[in-house]
Amino acid sequence: MTTVLVIGGYGAVGRHTATALTRLLPDATVLTAGRRPERAAPVAGTVALRLDTADPDAMDAAPPDVDTVVMCASHENARIARACLERGIHYLDVSASHPVLAAIEPLDPTARRTGATAVLSVGLMPGVSNLLARHLTDRHPGADLRISALLGSGDRHGPAALEWTLDGLGSLRGSWTADFPAPYGRRTVHRFPFSDQYTLPSTTGAATAATGLCLDSRPVTHLLRAAGRPAVARFLRRPDVRRLLLAALDAAHVGGDGFAVTVQTEDTTVAFTGRDQSRATGLATALAVTRLPLLNPGVFHLDQVVEPIGFLGELATHGSFTLHPLPSAS
Repeated sequence: MTTVLVIGGYGAVGRHTATALTRLLPDATVLTAGRRPERAAPVAGTVALRLDTADPDAMDAAPPDVDTVVMCASHENARIARACLERGIHYLDVSASHPVLAAIEPLDPTARRTGATAVLSVGLMPGVSNLLARHLTDRHPGADLRISALLGSGDRHGPAALEWTLDGLGSLRGSWTADFPAPYGRRTVHRFPFSDQYTLPSTTGAATAATGLCLDSRPVTHLLRAAGRPAVARFLRRPDVRRLLLAALDAAHVGGDGFAVTVQTEDTTVAFTGRDQSRATGLATALAVTRLPLLNPGVFHLDQVVEPIGFLGELATHGSFTLHPLPSAS
């Protein structure tokens, strides 16, 4: 029987991941872990336990029957991944940070030696975006990819996601126009450091990949661009300003909860849309867990180990999301 440990299982993505796992793997034991589980609302159908990723021996506190760890936190990811893979425990990571994923990729020999599988780039972006990209590059090898995410500025985001977004604001350089499915239409997208732009040229054979971000609220998107100016970015890094801004972002919800991810080549565009990006990320992650029995040992990105359209079609069915247009799986 499978026992899955969701680290960060009380955050926005972690809760959706754990909930989806209880439905998709009804015979599995799902554990939700965090530093202070007593302060969080319980996740139905799961067992709560305390686990602090800052502790060098954190994985020693995990029950011995855990065979899969899903990392929905953003602290000490590489160390947790190493501890899992050395024990032969499967590992999945929802991080969108290239430095985090780059630190885990060299653990491939460890995973192969112990028979464990690590799957990176799971979730919405990266994750869904990687699969859309692979679908296009399978048909257009060597293509230049433009990957654009439109996120709902009224959606609920966890603290880790907000902090990562603030960290990325200073790296905004350049923009382009992307066409999103209705009701969003044509939007200006600002370059943003999602991990896809670094990994996809090597995993899919794309010539280049650029990743960008906009929000459903056009005024807030304009603010993002302003926040990318060097002087403003330096100001936002001040600890006192950062605390105030994080609190404001957590409290303010201007806009809706819809999302859209598009990937385009010179003459082809595919997209995936829906509501509640945290739910989409959690459900995609849970679906990736169900694929583990079919995968070989090693460290992979999601687009390297699943068939894109079959996976996205299943995700759309489970989550009431939409794939545009509906491509052929051939």
